[in-house]
Amino acid sequence: MNPRLLSPTDLDDCTRLAQDRDWPPERHKWGLLFEVGEVYGIDAPDGDGLAATTILTRYGHDHAVISMVLTASRYGRQGLAGKLMEHALREAGDRAVSLHATENGRPLYERLGFRTVGRVAKHTGVFRGEPSGRTRPATAADLDEILALDTEVFGTDRSALLRRMFGFGEQVRIAEGGFGHAWRNDDEVVIGPVVARDQETAEALIGDLALHVGGVVRLDLDLAKDGLVRWAGEHGIGNPWTVSLMVRGGDLPGDRSRQFLPFMQALG
Repeated sequence: MNPRLLSPTDLDDCTRLAQDRDWPPERHKWGLLFEVGEVYGIDAPDGDGLAATTILTRYGHDHAVISMVLTASRYGRQGLAGKLMEHALREAGDRAVSLHATENGRPLYERLGFRTVGRVAKHTGVFRGEPSGRTRPATAADLDEILALDTEVFGTDRSALLRRMFGFGEQVRIAEGGFGHAWRNDDEVVIGPVVARDQETAEALIGDLALHVGGVVRLDLDLAKDGLVRWAGEHGIGNPWTVSLMVRGGDLPGDRSRQFLPFMQALG
């Protein structure tokens, strides 16, 4: 059972595998991951779809993210996740590699040399608040400014991903010293990335995006930013579900103090 590089023709099997592990199908999300990352899989020996998957997304020459580490329930505890992780790490080369880990997955990642550098919690709810008056919808004309700010703050080039925001998401908004994006994922809207000069600007971007999209929104909040976590709870966004942010092979680049929300956990 050797890893192979998957293609968008494998999308149905990827979503079936996710649902086998009680994850949502997330077809829209998987589609973006196929565009910007390298999706690896192991075919099921019984001929029924995929036995396991993982995705490697590279940012420049110094950072990569691993995500969607899934093994079919009938092939659990056979070492497939480890085999795919080792393959992805070889492909990542000398880059620092990050991922978000559940408690079930963390022991495997620790054995592979990852260390925990933070805690991130998914918060969901219907936003309660008023427009900030500090942000506006972005257009393609704002893209160069967004990319320049993101490269400065994120510390490496993820322009190939951010150029897709306008087609992938519900809305992109900008403020002085920041930008934010919201995208639909099955029954909820994820807000991210949000890059901002300070918490007040981040709150304005998040609130205005949430009001624009309406309904249930999701924020993947860095628990070290406790002020933003409190603000989210005060505005109806709670019910945290926590994972570990882990890194292998060096420190994360960039200025983490101005990174308020990831694009998604699968992309950092």
